[in-house]
Amino acid sequence: MSATAVLLLSCPDQRGVVAAVAEFIAQHGGNIVHAEQHTDDVEKVFFQRVEFELDGFGLGRDEILNAFSAVSSRFDMSVDLKFTDTLPRVGILASKQPHCLFDLLTRWRSGELPAHVAVVIDNHPDHADLVRHMGVPYVHLPVTPQSKATQERAVLDQLHEHSVDLVVLARYMQILSPLVVDAYRSRIINIHHSFLPAFIGANPYRQAHDRGVKIIGATAHYVTEELDEGPILDQEVTRVSHRDSVADLTRKGRDLETIVLARAVRAHLEHRVLVYGRKTVVFG
Repeated sequence: MSATAVLLLSCPDQRGVVAAVAEFIAQHGGNIVHAEQHTDDVEKVFFQRVEFELDGFGLGRDEILNAFSAVSSRFDMSVDLKFTDTLPRVGILASKQPHCLFDLLTRWRSGELPAHVAVVIDNHPDHADLVRHMGVPYVHLPVTPQSKATQERAVLDQLHEHSVDLVVLARYMQILSPLVVDAYRSRIINIHHSFLPAFIGANPYRQAHDRGVKIIGATAHYVTEELDEGPILDQEVTRVSHRDSVADLTRKGRDLETIVLARAVRAHLEHRVLVYGRKTVVFG
């Protein structure tokens, strides 16, 4: 498919926004291939994703935002511009649990994720052979409570060295400091082993089993300084019963985690997410 441009827009809800955006694209010979919008009736904020063809468009890529400023200033609009043929560079952080890491690498190699996986950084050495077999650089950076600050600076150095645009925590069992969060604001995706908020702390499936829950879930969210409180990208649940053991819950939970994380990562890579406060708008 030919390359397209994606405008991600938000502004105070008002008349004429859709018409003005469409008119700008039409005036420069553009053809809109997809448009979706949403209005937050409580906050009175308008959100839109507009994707249009670059073939035949009358402006160069580096000219679009400057020309669009007449529209954005008129409506007090926040604007982000992306191009679908520019593949984001992804860095994956992992620990011992392999299921999310392996799933992401498999989806990437099969062409499901429009990205370049630039590096896998692991605080355990368990997955080195498989990651390298996939053709991805692998970096082992062990961590202890005493070395955490030093290790985290080394993680940041590796992310910068590999020009990473998006960081994915594939069950990375470390809490990131504000140093990392600030460097990748709204660009770190975590998978949480619960339908948030629920069962905080260690061994959530044991807690769920002990409480006799009837559903379990998984939540993918952007990382913020508040632990597991970042804007939610995707969630899923499955029903369980008293017949399910802890092992059954764990197995079902891992299935959910891989699916939810992959959907969240794909939404980000396809430029379908707008962050607003503590929430997200995720276009279809």
